[in-house]
Amino acid sequence: MIATFVIFLREGIEASMIVAILLAYLDKIGQRRHFRDVVMGVAAAMVLVLAGGVAAYLLLKTYAGSRVQTIFETCTYLLAAVVLTYMTFWMQRHARLLSSDLRSKAEQALDGRARWGLGLLAFQAVGREGLETMVFTLAIVFASSGRGVIAGGVAGFVAALGVAFAMYRFGTKINVAKFFTIVGALLLVFAAGILADAVENLQQLRWLPVLGPHLWNTSGVLSESSALGDIFHTFFGYADRPTPAQAAAYVVYLAVAGGFFLRGRRPRRRPSPTLPAS
Repeated sequence: MIATFVIFLREGIEASMIVAILLAYLDKIGQRRHFRDVVMGVAAAMVLVLAGGVAAYLLLKTYAGSRVQTIFETCTYLLAAVVLTYMTFWMQRHARLLSSDLRSKAEQALDGRARWGLGLLAFQAVGREGLETMVFTLAIVFASSGRGVIAGGVAGFVAALGVAFAMYRFGTKINVAKFFTIVGALLLVFAAGILADAVENLQQLRWLPVLGPHLWNTSGVLSESSALGDIFHTFFGYADRPTPAQAAAYVVYLAVAGGFFLRGRRPRRRPSPTLPAS
């Protein structure tokens, strides 16, 4: 539940933030008549995401318990880890410029065919975040027992709508860059756990060597199948019987991705002006 809450909160805020910026800009320039074009783009994107989610679920149900399901899960884990990493660093670099970029694109759309341009802009933004959310949700369902997945997602989506409404009303009073920095750090931890799950599946498929016995066995103290163990496994990548390869993937990913993430937060120093020679 916690994992889906954070995922839906993060993705929902990014998607709804884009829509809120578009609506606020159209309101500011007196083009409220184009609100419906943005809403139509959002609706079309949501239909596409829901259709894709249902299709993926039916495919998973057909091959439940088979080797095909394990392969599908592994591909989902790897895709989710890659996209989580990419979107975290992308937002870290572009959070401050997102509003101005969207206004520029909205101006270009208004100069051309406004209805199709604004609708497509909203469709692309919401569709991209929605498809990412679908991939992450599937990864969470595979990596956990599935308890509370829907409840966590609904709660995260409602919270995201609340933040988007606040952004529409109050604009710059919300520190979006700081929010995405905090959530981005949490999602990197989540991505590390997803990557460790992918390594475990690759070993079960015998596509990777096991590389020795399990490092420890804490299933008697905190089992992954328990409610608390399920939460720790889903969000923090906890494993009660990890292999060396799983632990190595987790630690190396966090060290590398976390290092680049912290480096990206440091403000760039401007070169000091050189004094003319006397």
